[in-house]
Amino acid sequence: MTSPMKNSLLVELFVEELPPKALKKLGDAFAGVLREQLVAQGLAEAGSVLTPYASPRRLAAHLTHVAERAADKAVSQKLMPVAVGLDASGQATPALLKRLGALGADASAVPGLKRAMDGKAEALFYESTAKGATLAEGLQKALAEAIAKLPIPKVMSYQLESGCELPGWTSVSFVRPAHGLVALHGDTVVPIEALGLKAGRDTHGHRFEAAVDPVVLRNADSYALQLQEEGAVIASFEARRAEIARQLAAAAVKVGGGSVPIHDDALLDEVTALVERPNVLVCSFEREFLEVPQECLILTMKANQKYFPLLDASSRLTNKFLVVSNISPDDASAVIGGNERVVRPRLADAKFFFDQDRKKSLASRVESLGKVVYHNKLGTQGERVERVMRIARGIAEKLGDPALAAQATQAAQLAKADLVTDMVGEFPELQGTMGRYYARHDGLDAAVADAIEDHYKPRFAGDELPRNSVGLVVALADKLETLVGMFGIGNLPTGDRDPFALRRHALGVIRMLIEKDLPLGLDALLQDAAAQFGGIAGFDSGRATGELQDFILDRLAGSLREQGASAQEVDAVLAPRPQRLGEVPKLLAAVRAFAALPAAAALAAANKRIGNILKKAPEADAHVSELLLQEPAEKALHAAMAQVVPAANAQFEAGDYTASLQTLAALREPVDAFFDGVMVNAEQADLRLNRLGLLMSLHAAMNRVAQLERLAV
Repeated sequence: MTSPMKNSLLVELFVEELPPKALKKLGDAFAGVLREQLVAQGLAEAGSVLTPYASPRRLAAHLTHVAERAADKAVSQKLMPVAVGLDASGQATPALLKRLGALGADASAVPGLKRAMDGKAEALFYESTAKGATLAEGLQKALAEAIAKLPIPKVMSYQLESGCELPGWTSVSFVRPAHGLVALHGDTVVPIEALGLKAGRDTHGHRFEAAVDPVVLRNADSYALQLQEEGAVIASFEARRAEIARQLAAAAVKVGGGSVPIHDDALLDEVTALVERPNVLVCSFEREFLEVPQECLILTMKANQKYFPLLDASSRLTNKFLVVSNISPDDASAVIGGNERVVRPRLADAKFFFDQDRKKSLASRVESLGKVVYHNKLGTQGERVERVMRIARGIAEKLGDPALAAQATQAAQLAKADLVTDMVGEFPELQGTMGRYYARHDGLDAAVADAIEDHYKPRFAGDELPRNSVGLVVALADKLETLVGMFGIGNLPTGDRDPFALRRHALGVIRMLIEKDLPLGLDALLQDAAAQFGGIAGFDSGRATGELQDFILDRLAGSLREQGASAQEVDAVLAPRPQRLGEVPKLLAAVRAFAALPAAAALAAANKRIGNILKKAPEADAHVSELLLQEPAEKALHAAMAQVVPAANAQFEAGDYTASLQTLAALREPVDAFFDGVMVNAEQADLRLNRLGLLMSLHAAMNRVAQLERLAV
């Protein structure tokens, strides 16, 4: 049998403008499912190269080495046990004949049935050849699957005007109305249908700048080139994105002065999804607007207009910005002028808000927070600010710095005041940032102003921590207030839902305590924060401290594992529930160093054994009488502990956890000898309790740094 012809395959859905923020994901999903389905049906090779295409008006996929028909496959189907299918004389039973009939075979197939063991019984198997699917059959199925599995943000229903049973009445559902379907295998149209459309070879280019319409595709491999040359469209999302980035950089160089376009991957992706043939143009606005904080201007240009602001060599905003146009006229002055006219009112609004906001001090706005609801069970933002102030003051006092306590209290009082300004009302993303500007305008200390902005940090994974101690204390207080409050009223994250970002807040607390090595106990912090919620109906202090502490330690465990620590090492360090999280990296380093020692495995196993023994002996205490030490092995262990444990304890108290564990490793031989030569559960009660006391002392000494038994395999 000759092998089926293999050519490249192209499939394109031509649609109305797709949602820009979802375009890349839609394109990748459409192409990926098509390839997956064709490979599963044997129509494409595992090594077939997939190229996804996605532009504002199309989703497409190009796949190499696709067969016009899949190879036939040998199929072996179990029928039934031999005892059921054949009678005593070896003839087919009615049950077997009925089963064969269902498969399109008859009694003539009985002699050819295969016998094989199936479990403990011998069974009959019918072997046949299944015809491979044609490309038309397989692609129809693959396309239906690709459409069904698209991660569509919101489905539209629309009526078909032709090619259906009831034009104007028959409706279909898709992300946007579809107007064309292309399916080419090499240069041959594959006869498939989807969304009321029949496949052909015609597509459409740019709405205004296509050289021809429709673009008649010669073959699957000419798709991207023909669209670019005849349709004025760069079909590939990645190629279009790279072209925009290239033009942005070139335009910035042309402006000069070390200018660079602002770096924003999300904005670049969104703009890539809005244009088919990018053309970057340089625009400008009046310099007077630069008196407004650049964060405001940048945000309004990016969020509202999808422009790329230009920064100078010192990262200061210039009065130039870049527009990615979807048209390339010979004279672009009208396009440039139009964009400049559009952005001017936006910048004027920002300037107006900034000027108006500065007419009132931040301190005068604090009272207004009492009218802003924070949570229906936890009161207003004003009440929340009072709690954060008290928590921040308590943290600063624990750090032993009265001046810090005063500044942290002031910063906490003002930290949320910008929520009631016009600028933050228009641009919520600027909360904290505007507070800092307004605080500086009010003449407040730089440390307090910086803390107002920084108390939201870290806002995401990898974000920087607050730049000074005041900001650190207020940020810690703010996150603790949120965590304790939400846990106290039972508003916990579930699955993918975490509307108050409690996981992020917990990681923020962890990072601040560890990276700044703050001498603060976790339990004490939670207890002090919970005390600020007195009088709130339904607030559960136990849940706000105990369950929350578990939650924070779980987040810490996950973070440590992501950084490369093993589950056993993390478990050993966190099982004793360390309170000074700043010590955790040192504890973990000590455990990892200990785990590499030759004695580690034996000591971990012995530690686990000791723990199991002590669980069954609740009457034991750590008292040891030398007079009751009878066996040489228990005397030797006691003597070794007398030398080793004080040294290990001194190293522990000095914070040298690695040395402490390495010192304890010297107990391996006397511990092994003890278990080989001593009966712990002696019949004589005083001997038994003395030996249990010895083991209890040993267990306590070995587990000061971490629960070493967790390292046992």
